[in-house]
Amino acid sequence: MEYRILGRTGVQVSRLCFGTMSFGGDADEDTSAAMFHRCRDAGINFFDCANVYQKGRAEEILGRLMAGCRDELVITSKFGFPMGDAPNQSGGSRRNVMASIEASLRRLKTDRLDFYFIHGFDAHTPLETTLRAFDDLVTQGKILHPAVSNFAAWQIAKALGISARKGWARFACIQPMYSLVKRQAEAEILPLAQSEDLGVISYSPLSAGLLAGKYGVARQPASGRIVENPKMQTRYSTPWYYETADKFIALARELGHHPASLAVAWVAAHPALTAPIIGARNLTQLEASLTSLEIEMTPELRAEITGLSMDPPVATDRDEER
Repeated sequence: MEYRILGRTGVQVSRLCFGTMSFGGDADEDTSAAMFHRCRDAGINFFDCANVYQKGRAEEILGRLMAGCRDELVITSKFGFPMGDAPNQSGGSRRNVMASIEASLRRLKTDRLDFYFIHGFDAHTPLETTLRAFDDLVTQGKILHPAVSNFAAWQIAKALGISARKGWARFACIQPMYSLVKRQAEAEILPLAQSEDLGVISYSPLSAGLLAGKYGVARQPASGRIVENPKMQTRYSTPWYYETADKFIALARELGHHPASLAVAWVAAHPALTAPIIGARNLTQLEASLTSLEIEMTPELRAEITGLSMDPPVATDRDEER
């Protein structure tokens, strides 16, 4: 396994990060354990979680699994999405930051998180409030580095500016969506990460299975995230995504690769990426993503794959300067 330094932190993380969203949901505890141990056997030391995954059950399972090797691992979790229907169970308020970290540490059975993400932008709470709470958690040793997911580039930049002005711990890592059919991050988020030396662990490299070989213009499985989840149906409703999937799957088969392996390898080859987050419901799906490590993603091959999808608009809308 290759290891990389994440941003400016000095922390070495595996080339792949395993996302535990399926733990306690699509993957029962035995399957979760089997996937965790397979990841460890492959050299993965980087595991991503969130309090909202199965309302804390994923953290509980991960906590039991990592009990004997916590100091060998780099562990993340997230807060901010609703954990219930009552007020104050979501967002970036100081109240929720402090309550959420205590609950996550308890479920994970650890005294600190290596990276702690706010899961999405909270328009109702000043960024200063959230960032001050993050800084206090660093001072207390409950988290080592603040991090952010699902922010726009301007929101990340604003947060970095506030932290620099106040002398607070800054975001060290970002977690955007990124895949062959979801390339908006290329316009501003990934260039920002490179400019500011932020670690990047992107999610959904397979686009909820769209790029894994099951979907196409005239092809849809009987079950799967896009079929079963209305939110995913909306996210992946654009017709050209399925046209791109057909072309991508055909190329993968021509090259002799599983589409999932090639999709993960394409994401991992972006120069801004520290590690893509891979997820799985079972060992078979996991193996396909792990096999991405065996693919030589040359600049020529990456350009060929990139050409199968539509480029995102340039940030300035000056297409002649692309």
